[in-house]
Amino acid sequence: MSKETLLAKNNYNFDDLVEIMSILRAPGGCPWDAEQTHQSIRRDLLEETYELIEGIDKNDPEILREELGDVLLQVVFHADIADSFTINDVCNDICQKLIVRHPHVFSDVVVENTENVLSNWDAIKRDTKHQKSDTEALRSVSPAMPALMRADKLGKKARKLGFDFDDAEEAMLKVFEEADEVRDALANRTQEDIEEEFGDLLLAVVNAARLAHVDPEQALYNANEKFLTRFARVEELCLANGKSVTESTREEKELFWQKAKEN
Repeated sequence: MSKETLLAKNNYNFDDLVEIMSILRAPGGCPWDAEQTHQSIRRDLLEETYELIEGIDKNDPEILREELGDVLLQVVFHADIADSFTINDVCNDICQKLIVRHPHVFSDVVVENTENVLSNWDAIKRDTKHQKSDTEALRSVSPAMPALMRADKLGKKARKLGFDFDDAEEAMLKVFEEADEVRDALANRTQEDIEEEFGDLLLAVVNAARLAHVDPEQALYNANEKFLTRFARVEELCLANGKSVTESTREEKELFWQKAKEN
């Protein structure tokens, strides 16, 4: 398709997006686009994904529509960079995966509920990925995930294997145990030991939250937003007292923090 044909269109579709990306990266196109690699635009994909999540959280259809486009652009960009496959290969693979993993829709497998669907999905995934051990199944949880999210997913997978606490109350005993070990490390051990013990504590908290049916990522997000709201109130009170936050004493800031919590 020529540039003129594209310019003459009023509405575009997926094929047009693929064509535009091809033109941008071809000789005579955009030098910046042509120079990019999977590694150089890796961060762009992450940023666009987080902006998409923000649109979802705000329940804003306009933002959601725009950010879905930005994420789709990144998919097409990576496919164009690749030498060993095309965007059609990407589409083919995901279509095949969806058909294979939904035998209750595309074959004669009978399911009674969502639990059956998820159980079949996990079994088919292990088979198609040739995961011969439970450890391999756990290691398939991508290490590129945010650590909090990965810890939650590892815990869920381990539970399906029968390797978990009975409930949140039992998991909290592990939290208290790990907190004591952090306290001991802070007093008596090396920085490396301290980091290790904090990691154990964070993992224990994630497990307790999961068993309490709390999404740890969302819980921490909410806590961050609550902190920002309360800090803004503390700053207002400091300024009303004739000082900035930095200039205020610790006692003043603690007093204002308690007032912010009351509100």
